[in-house]
Order: sequence, then structure tokens, then C-alpha cells
Amino acid sequence: MTNIYNIEVNDITFGENHPLVLIAGPCVIEEEKDCIQLAEKIKDIAIKAGIPFIFKASYDKANRSSIKSYRGPGAEKGIKILANIKKDLGVPVLSDVHCCNEIDFVQDVLDVIQIPAFLCRQTDLLLHAAKTGKPINIKKGQFMAPCDVEHIADKVHSTGNKNIIFTERGTMFGYNNLVADMRSVVIMKKLGFPVVFDATHSVQLPGEMGSTSGGQREMIEPLTSAAVSVGCDGLFIETHEKPEEALSDSATMLPLERLLPLLKKAIRIREAISAD
Repeated sequence: MTNIYNIEVNDITFGENHPLVLIAGPCVIEEEKDCIQLAEKIKDIAIKAGIPFIFKASYDKANRSSIKSYRGPGAEKGIKILANIKKDLGVPVLSDVHCCNEIDFVQDVLDVIQIPAFLCRQTDLLLHAAKTGKPINIKKGQFMAPCDVEHIADKVHSTGNKNIIFTERGTMFGYNNLVADMRSVVIMKKLGFPVVFDATHSVQLPGEMGSTSGGQREMIEPLTSAAVSVGCDGLFIETHEKPEEALSDSATMLPLERLLPLLKKAIRIREAISAD
């Protein structure tokens, strides 16, 4: 496969010999004012840490465990909120898409189109997203071996779009558990792609609480350190000022107050391995 390692998102570069990139925000858009304020605070933290920042938030969580779970404001309202954050804060924005028609509606706002893990092999969705020419962040499915992402990349490449980022978010291991195998980061990088480590979804315990997923928030920091030490190019971190009150993924989101120390440590590790 052709080496396409460095991927540009506006003035941010994912890849070897480039700074670690932060993709961060709440799991789902809740109140508009709260989302904008959180984006501002994360931007300030990213500036203090000296790390490039892409804001993420889902306008629709289409794969919630329960029909009763909060999904978000929907594409129409949610994309307007993301557009305002992009304009007012001057940061790139990312969100996940679930169907082809949705892509047509949101592509003019999103700087990165994200394909959810459960949809990572959906050919029509991949092709439609790729034809926008935008960078595509593809979450590797919990059911996939890392070497198999090459077939996903072939689908995107068939449109002429070479702007692919893969995100590692854990592999299903038995019931209600994920395992983050750091070999996955190494394998996908060897295939020629920048790799992001999803530090918060990787600590998820799917369906552990019946109608919702549990998690092991205390594992975010050690897994982040491990992923950076094996060479991941970015970190995907869902964060919230009061995770216990969050309307989605409350068990796995990082408290905002812990974000800056985590980033500083990750950057020190990145600098150490780069100096070798």
C-alpha cells in the first residue's frame, strides 16, 4: 500500500514527526450553551498544553443501548451548534455520521467525518463519506483485527480520497468487556496510516449496567501512556465538567480538570520516544 502517513486537517498534521493531536469534547451535544463553554475550556487547555486541537461532539448517538437513552439534538440543530463553535473558536470540528443522506447535510461544516466503529465496514457509507474529499476518521470495529482495516482503506481509496485516519478503541473480549491491545496501534501504523487512540471508549464495559454501558475511568491515564509510548499520533478523549451528570457515557468520560495533567504527561512521553 502507498505510504499516506501524514494527513492534513486544516493546519493540523497527523503523522510521524508531528505533534500529538487532541480530538476532544463531550460524548454528545447536550445544551448548546454548555457545549460552547466546554469547547472554549478545552481549547484553553490545549493551548496551555501546546497541543493541536480538534473539537468533537455527536449530534446523534444512533447506537445507544436503550431506546430510552438520550441521543442528542439531531443533525439539523447539532450541526448548527458545531458550525458556531467552528466559527467563534476557530477550531476544526468532527462528528460521526450514520447514513449517506446525513453526510450530504453536514459535510460543509465538518472538517473531519467520523465513521462509527459499528459501521466501519458499511461500504456505501464509507464511499459516500470519502467522495466528499474530507479527512475520514474511521473507528476500528470492536470485532476487527487491526490488519483488516486495509480492506476498509481500499474502499476509501477507490474514490481517490487518501485522507484516512484510523482510531483504536478496544477489542471485544468476552462479555461486557473491551481490551485495548497496543499491538493494534503498531500494526495499523505499519499499514501506512496515522492512528489515534480513543482513551475513553477503550475503557468502556459495554452493556455492563443493563441498559447502559459501564467503564473503568481509572484506566484512562495508564492506557493513554501506553498508546503514546507505542507511537499513536493522536488522542481521542471525551471529557465533561461533571461526568456523573453526563447524558451519555458518564462512566467513561474524563473529568475536565484531569485533562491538562493527562496531556502534559502524554506530550512528555511523545517527546521522549521521538528523541530515541
